Amino acid sequence: MAGIELANVSKSFGALKIIDDLSLSIRSGELVVFLGPSGSGKSTLLRMIAGLETIDAGSLLIDGKASEHLPPGKRGVAMVFQNYALYPHMTVRQNMAFGLQNIGMSSDKIEERVQEAAKILEMDNLLDRRPSQLSGGQRQRVAIGRAIVKEPKAFLFDEPLSNLDAALRVRTRVELAELHQRLQATMIYVTHDQTEAMTLADRIVVLNNRKIEQIGTPMEVYLRPSSRFVAGFVGSPGMNFMTANIDVASQPLARLGDGAALPLDFKVPGPGTYELGIRPEGVRVLGTPDSPSTSHAKAGVVERLGERTLVYCTLEDGTELIAQDSGRSGITPGDKVSLEFDASAVHLFDHFGQAYHAD
Repeated sequence: MAGIELANVSKSFGALKIIDDLSLSIRSGELVVFLGPSGSGKSTLLRMIAGLETIDAGSLLIDGKASEHLPPGKRGVAMVFQNYALYPHMTVRQNMAFGLQNIGMSSDKIEERVQEAAKILEMDNLLDRRPSQLSGGQRQRVAIGRAIVKEPKAFLFDEPLSNLDAALRVRTRVELAELHQRLQATMIYVTHDQTEAMTLADRIVVLNNRKIEQIGTPMEVYLRPSSRFVAGFVGSPGMNFMTANIDVASQPLARLGDGAALPLDFKVPGPGTYELGIRPEGVRVLGTPDSPSTSHAKAGVVERLGERTLVYCTLEDGTELIAQDSGRSGITPGDKVSLEFDASAVHLFDHFGQAYHAD
């Protein structure tokens, strides 16, 4: 397997800049997920690594070798697309072998690689079927097998699960994680689905507006977002945001619009108005108010998820947020509730979107 280095790469389509002076290092054997909204440049960046898009400026190293000017077939990477692109008239075996036949590999060697890939993907019994006889998940495994037989230096996945239904996506996602553990291969995975990113990645690269917003492990990105964008984009349901006035006379104190006061145990640049963010699990539903940090709210939608209950609340000043209660919560829509904020889970964002939170 191989490491991948991008240094100051840029890409434009006419006057529209897609990637702007981006640098990134991916370690050998690492599974890195490019996460971002539509139009953030994640698929373009992947295609630049694959050689399917040119790099306007900057350099690309694959396994230490300058690769920005190499054709796709010489880069030693294999790409798995959103669409399976299988040949319908060929069997699974023939689909997996086709690329190797085109480069003149011996039939014995091809069969060896096909059998090995089929064993890894647990699809030995499917080799003589045609794509029309397979489920969507099985077709995607064939597409992955077609990449495995090439024995690439790195695997590139471009939203490979988006065509699958919800249950099949979960199963295939687990299979991909297991595949990475077995192969210990360098993998780059593109998605806009943050659940896929959180469950698959060794590290997540959050992309937005032509640049990298943050790089970190899934929990680093979730618990310590570097910006207002990352805080709002990562997490399901999303982070709660509300206006807070900060007083730093002694210990920093965040005062919410309904009068609740939250002590902060981290430094802020100075007093003033900030945007306060807190995830639903940081807002606890209480039986009765018992502290200055308590807010009063009215419950709206109550979403029961088994192990937890999400309560969509409206504070007395009109602020809407999501709180979390136990799975056996007795709250019903219209109930008056009291909410306690976990001050250690609070994030502040200035008008530039810069984040401040506890270490």
